[in-house]
Amino acid sequence: MSEKFKKVKKAYVYSDKKTLFVYVLLRLLIIFCMIRELFHGNIWNVVLCLLSLFLFLLPGFIEEKFKIDLPSALEIIIFLFIFAAEILGEINNFYGNFPGWDTILHTLNGFLCASIGFSLVYLLNENSHSFKLSPIFVVLVSFCFSMTVGVVWEFFEYGMDTIFKKDMQKDKYVYSINTVTLDPKQDNNVVTINGIDHVILYDKNNNKLAELDGYLDIGLNDTMKDLLVNFVGAVVYSIFGYLYIINHDKYRLAGKFLTVKREDKK
Repeated sequence: MSEKFKKVKKAYVYSDKKTLFVYVLLRLLIIFCMIRELFHGNIWNVVLCLLSLFLFLLPGFIEEKFKIDLPSALEIIIFLFIFAAEILGEINNFYGNFPGWDTILHTLNGFLCASIGFSLVYLLNENSHSFKLSPIFVVLVSFCFSMTVGVVWEFFEYGMDTIFKKDMQKDKYVYSINTVTLDPKQDNNVVTINGIDHVILYDKNNNKLAELDGYLDIGLNDTMKDLLVNFVGAVVYSIFGYLYIINHDKYRLAGKFLTVKREDKK
């Protein structure tokens, strides 16, 4: 085992007992899931389990690399988020069985990423003697950081769908469309079609491929919904972060998710 991984392991051994309990429990569940998927021959799901196990190491690696301490609440939420997204969401199809699952996770992602962005700038601001950033600027950076992560994730989903033929951007039936493509004069006039009941798909040889219960949107609504709820999560934390900066004692919630330098931890 390399020296870096020994340090990461040591960081978890001496971490908060609640964090360690969640970490060990979820890792055991992931390993159990991986063995089950291996017996079923689902290699892609095995890869997702391995990815999840690797992601569980990242908080400890980041703490050792940058000499910081992640708060217990933030670490636990990160572990639960990874487990909920990869193991429950993808492998056990919670995305399909629970319509709000994806929305909850993307909202939480916006909140978490805003807290990470806030911590990065807040630490710099508090330890700098040459300049002081205004609270508005700090929360603006945290908000933009969160939204950037959300956009990059949507790029990733689109790439997986187009290159590896996945369906991470979930399709959705819509029953009306507005388009200039169907304008007979091709003058960029919008044509509105309402009350779509079903759509039949044919291949170029006129063979029927499928009959749909409406017009199938191929991921646009899912992508915009994900970005919207990411926006909501980012705004919520940004508000808490702003209040925390102007009054640490009165607004302590944001501080529970605030990363601190290791030498400053008491």
